[in-house]
Amino acid sequence: MQIQVLMFKQDDPKKCSAAKLVKFGIAKNVKSTLSNTLILDPFADKMILKNDKHVVNSITGIDCSWEFAEETFVKKFPGIHRKLPPLFAGNPVNYSKLNKLTTVEAISGALFIMEFNVLAHEMLNKFKWGHTFYDLNKNLLEDYSEARSEEDIIHILKEYDIYDIAVERR
Repeated sequence: MQIQVLMFKQDDPKKCSAAKLVKFGIAKNVKSTLSNTLILDPFADKMILKNDKHVVNSITGIDCSWEFAEETFVKKFPGIHRKLPPLFAGNPVNYSKLNKLTTVEAISGALFIMEFNVLAHEMLNKFKWGHTFYDLNKNLLEDYSEARSEEDIIHILKEYDIYDIAVERR
């Protein structure tokens, strides 16, 4: 699975997880997106499911500040837009906040759900806190990777007793 990032350079460059992925050659910095890429979009109508790996050949993370996310995603990027099911941030800035992920957390979460675990771990290993993201979400990610529908994900959220919190924060 190819990894791409579209960087808007709205955050502190020293803390930019997308830039670090590009630096290490794990992701490619792109200027535009293609129709056969999975766009990680927190405002998308549909959630990512394991079977999405059969319809895309890349994942594109849109690297922008959470402060400007809504106005950034008003632009429609070509591709297949999916949001992640709720996950907890492991990064030091938003530690344990639901859905406040860095670009690397979002991309690795998508990779885990689509069962590209080796690549997901490779990405997270580039960050001191990367294992924290995985540790916080290990069980959720395993369960999400088994989900066949959004109804399955809702059932998972109810099992973990985070459905109400997840709906409230969307």
